[in-house]
Amino acid sequence: MMNTIFDAYTKILTEELKPAIGCTEPVAIAFASASAAKALGTSFTSITVKCSGNVVKNVKSVTVPNSGGMKGIEAAALLGALGGNASLHLKVLSTVTDEIRNKVKEIVNSGICKVILAEDIPGLYISVTAENGSDSATAVLKECHDELYSLSKNGKLIINNGTKENSDDNLDELRKLLNLKDILSYAKNVEIDEIRKPLKRQVELNRAIAEEGLRKNYGCSIGKTLKKLYDWDDVRIRARAYASAGSDARMSGCSLPVVINSGSGNQGLTVSLPVVEYGEYLRSTEEEVLRALALSNLVAIHQKKYIGPLSAYCGAVSASAGASAGIAYLMGGEEAEISKAISNTLAMVGGIVCDGAKASCAAKISSSLEAAILAMEMSLEEKTAFQSGDGLVKKDIEKTIEAFGKMGKEGMRETDKEILNLMLED
Repeated sequence: MMNTIFDAYTKILTEELKPAIGCTEPVAIAFASASAAKALGTSFTSITVKCSGNVVKNVKSVTVPNSGGMKGIEAAALLGALGGNASLHLKVLSTVTDEIRNKVKEIVNSGICKVILAEDIPGLYISVTAENGSDSATAVLKECHDELYSLSKNGKLIINNGTKENSDDNLDELRKLLNLKDILSYAKNVEIDEIRKPLKRQVELNRAIAEEGLRKNYGCSIGKTLKKLYDWDDVRIRARAYASAGSDARMSGCSLPVVINSGSGNQGLTVSLPVVEYGEYLRSTEEEVLRALALSNLVAIHQKKYIGPLSAYCGAVSASAGASAGIAYLMGGEEAEISKAISNTLAMVGGIVCDGAKASCAAKISSSLEAAILAMEMSLEEKTAFQSGDGLVKKDIEKTIEAFGKMGKEGMRETDKEILNLMLED
């Protein structure tokens, strides 16, 4: 049984930790649009994008990568259809040229691209239809940013991945095996070479965009502000600053790639860079850091299996709880201390709402990580933790994670709708 679990966890890490350029929602629209345009096989005369409210709010205020500063669903769809390479998935826009950017700027407000809000469809849903006369092609994404749920031309299916939803190797099925006890055993005992490549790539790419965010002025420069005004010799500040700086850059359209977690670059930054920074501070070996990263990534993914990829619950919280677990591991914590670190983090910042992808995501990362570090220190240094009955905290860590997950997915559903309504007001 343990071999089966270990194999599942390795597959989860391998599949989840992918590089992406820019915020994943506009990139997902570009990927779907590029797929539909390619399937159409000829130039399009119109594009229709239908997407869920969660996608709308995550595209509204964020800069589309490699766009020359453009924002919005129309820009993402047209860049993907005219200059994207669908075979590159979440790096679809890396092939966009100056010529394509200039063309999109000319036509983005022409009405050639129509956007429709998909009613009563929670989570992640994108449908893009490219048309020319009587011919049309439609690409659909559902609960996954970079794999087509379906692709059709003139009503005839070309790809139908909906049949894979209940297969044994489907990631949703594999995620059901996640629990903290087995995650910790996996992190301690997995053959390190099985996970070295995706985790080292996460470290290298995420650190590179963080350094970029610290060098230049992106967004509100949360990372640079932490570096300038606080004690840079304090590992707590560096842990927050690097993750925040990476978000500063990617939310403002920086074209450097980020290795994601749970479909999110911001979560990928949050779950990895603080662990790396603590590893350097503690002079941990590379293997120790990689094992801590396996733990932090899987703890974050474990929480998101309840919440879903998109909701009104800020993903920086679940990612920060993962980081807290990874740091506690590097500090010598065992299952009891790591459980308390996760629970403490959720108890402190579990109510932060997601009001779309934008510059302030970097600040939410900083705030969540501040709580996560305090949560870890409470657990390890003071041996304290919030008790069962303190809000959503339960006696068992699995019940606590499930409670916060259900609150994020089900309890905040009406909140999610109201956030979208307010965001769409003039």
